[in-house]
Amino acid sequence: MERLQKVIAEAGIASRRKAEELIVSGKVKVNNKVVTKLGTKVNPSDQIEVDNKIIEKENKEYYLLNKPRGVITSTSDDKNRKTVTELIETNCRIYPVGRLDYDTTGALLLTNDGDFANIVMHPSNNMEKVYLAKLEGVIKGEQINKLKNGVTLDGKVIKASRVKLKKVDNNTNKSLVEITIHEGLNHQVKRMFESVGFRVDKLTRKKIGFFDVTDLKSGEYRRLTPKEIQKVYSYKEK
Repeated sequence: MERLQKVIAEAGIASRRKAEELIVSGKVKVNNKVVTKLGTKVNPSDQIEVDNKIIEKENKEYYLLNKPRGVITSTSDDKNRKTVTELIETNCRIYPVGRLDYDTTGALLLTNDGDFANIVMHPSNNMEKVYLAKLEGVIKGEQINKLKNGVTLDGKVIKASRVKLKKVDNNTNKSLVEITIHEGLNHQVKRMFESVGFRVDKLTRKKIGFFDVTDLKSGEYRRLTPKEIQKVYSYKEK
């Protein structure tokens, strides 16, 4: 069961706050009865009317996308650049879970399930994000230890769960580093490396929790299985 105002908001009728106003003002019916109590919960089978119009409830959809470079992680863009939602064939109003920068590639989840999205994004649920970063310069053990011990971003000490040096090319002065984090701050991985003196030349997210895009080409996507969806919900129970 879900709260009535949440169902109205997810149907695209109004924001959650506006939905609450509609309920309190007596403009919402559930199974032909006016409901004015906030927090009322409804079943998927219940008929809901707003201003005497029956709302169509969307089915929940879940996708894993291998995001290509040069695509915006958003549902729209004022510069008319391609967005990640345009890559998914669906009639539902899905949205990306978290962000990947315009020039960052890799694993991205999309859904219209707010609870699912919150579980994935909230650091307390410990869904790891694994990135592969190509750096300008040759990183040393000292800088790697700083990332593990914590760097300060936005006034908070942020630690990498793991940092692994994958490759060093002294001829081109490049390093390839795998870094694992739990948070999802804006441009977090790039800023972490910048804080220890390195610019990220190329960044790919390899995994989100147990999701990886090994079997997906750039721009390809797939639906999540019921087992995968349930496994995400199990993170909330840990």
